[in-house]
Order: sequence, then C-alpha cells, then structure tokens
Amino acid sequence: MSDNRTIRVLLVCMGNICRSPTAQGVFRKLVEEEGLAHRIETDSAGTHAYHVGQPPDRRAQATAAGRSIDLSDLRGRQVEMEDFHRFDYILAMDKENLEILSGLCPAGMENRLSLFMDFADDYGIAEVPDPYYGGEQGFEQVFDMIEAASRGLLEDIRQNHL
Repeated sequence: MSDNRTIRVLLVCMGNICRSPTAQGVFRKLVEEEGLAHRIETDSAGTHAYHVGQPPDRRAQATAAGRSIDLSDLRGRQVEMEDFHRFDYILAMDKENLEILSGLCPAGMENRLSLFMDFADDYGIAEVPDPYYGGEQGFEQVFDMIEAASRGLLEDIRQNHL
C-alpha cells in the first residue's frame, strides 16, 4: 500500500517532558536520516497538563544530546481532541496513558491507538518506564527502548504507507 499523503505520528506520555519528547526527538532524527521528513510528521503530547509550555526535562535533554539528538525546540503540550483526527498513529508510552487516550478517543478511531513498545518486537517489554523519579541510568534505559521502538515504527510505516 502506498499513498502520497503525510503520515503523522503522535507520541504520548503523562507530562510530555521525559518519554514522549525523547521519543519525538529520536523518531524525528531517524526519519530525517532516512530522508523521509517530507512524508512523516512527528509530535508529542501529554495526557495531563502538568508541564504545558515547558521544555523537556534537563536529564532527557542531556541524554539525547549525548546521542547527538537535540530536544531543545520541543515544548510540553496536552493531548487535544483534534489529535485523534489529525494523527495516523497515537502511541502511548504505557498502559495507563493508553487507557486515558482510549477514554478520550472518538468512536471509530481506536485503530490509531497503541503502545509505542508494540513496535519493538524483540524487546519483550510492553511499557516505557517513567524515568522522572529515577537517576540518569533510567534515562539511558528509556532511550535504548525508544530507539528500538522507533526503528520498528518506521518499518511499520514503510510497509503500510510508503
């Protein structure tokens, strides 16, 4: 299946300052490296409004910078109803946020929702843990998980849309 429309991906966690902006940055860089930035759009949001307008957590930014990914242009925002109409993939970092998204999702659009780690087939972990209350190592672990899921997501988009 191939079409010429832009494929839009929304990555979602609770506050939109750790996991989802990291996922947005990692996936955005992968898409750019593959020369697909003109076909795939990425964004991130939180299910809660705790950090609207704030940049990603300094530890997330430091971890990303250590891997040549810049998150400094990203700002926290909350999921909006329009997101369910705009995005082809709405990917939650964990089951709690997927449940919140499912409760907000308009009827007939549930097929857009899934867990981000569903795209990391060989990883064996269903959820990206929240590193907010942990140390630096938690951010490194989350980054590795996000990289694996990002590669799987890009392959899924290639197979189903490009």
